[in-house]
Amino acid sequence: MSAEERAVGLPRPEDVDACEGARAVRVVVADDQAVVREGIVMLLGLLAGVEVVGSARDGEEAVALTAELAPDVVLMDLRMPRCDGVEATRRIRERHPGTEVVVLTTYADDASLFPALRAGARGYLTKDASGEEIVRALRDVTDGRAGLSPGVQRRLLEQLVERGASAERAGPSGGTGPGAEGSATASLASASANAGPVVPGADGLTERETEVLVLVADGLSNQEIAGRLGISTATVKTHINNLFAKTGVRDRAQAVRYAYQHGLVRPPGRRVT
Repeated sequence: MSAEERAVGLPRPEDVDACEGARAVRVVVADDQAVVREGIVMLLGLLAGVEVVGSARDGEEAVALTAELAPDVVLMDLRMPRCDGVEATRRIRERHPGTEVVVLTTYADDASLFPALRAGARGYLTKDASGEEIVRALRDVTDGRAGLSPGVQRRLLEQLVERGASAERAGPSGGTGPGAEGSATASLASASANAGPVVPGADGLTERETEVLVLVADGLSNQEIAGRLGISTATVKTHINNLFAKTGVRDRAQAVRYAYQHGLVRPPGRRVT
């Protein structure tokens, strides 16, 4: 692999091999800035397992192209003229439930993140994401999982814990109550606050797998975990696959939730020692 390919974050040869035989994910790219849109289309064209079938200048065009082309995924910017990304996501998910939406945006603030997820986006990445991260998110959402960056996963867990803690403080007489979602987050907050330290051996986790799980819960990417622990990204993936199998979680979002529930980290992210 050339230095240029590494610079844009193309998957390594072993990742390309894993995509062989799998049907390409058909993608529509929506972004109002021509240079950005064309750059994303060019990048996706270099990635194994991805086929760009159309590009849109705004949300209106994204909705129209989805109706015409029936892509697997729309890679959606948020701030666009005529129809913004949130409204376009809502329309696409209502009218074309077979098409998933992954947001690719500059903004990761709560005012951008939560409306997009409520509108039906199953993935959320910022524009500093690598090619490998984009491919992973596209594959995740087409396989029925959430395609969220590590930082977004962490923010969602923090929000859930904050809401659960607020519901607990309000108590049973605090109005209409938290509802189903609030009850779940209250349980998560309670489990995180009361659980003791997780020691190596819980669910059969080794000491290194436990370390990796803590760093996943801290919102680190595989590459960042590798740098922190002084191991290769391939070794990180092996540890993650092993801990997923041992704990019964299916993706990183569930792994973060597991870490909170079992006391590996405490809200708002203080590690148990």
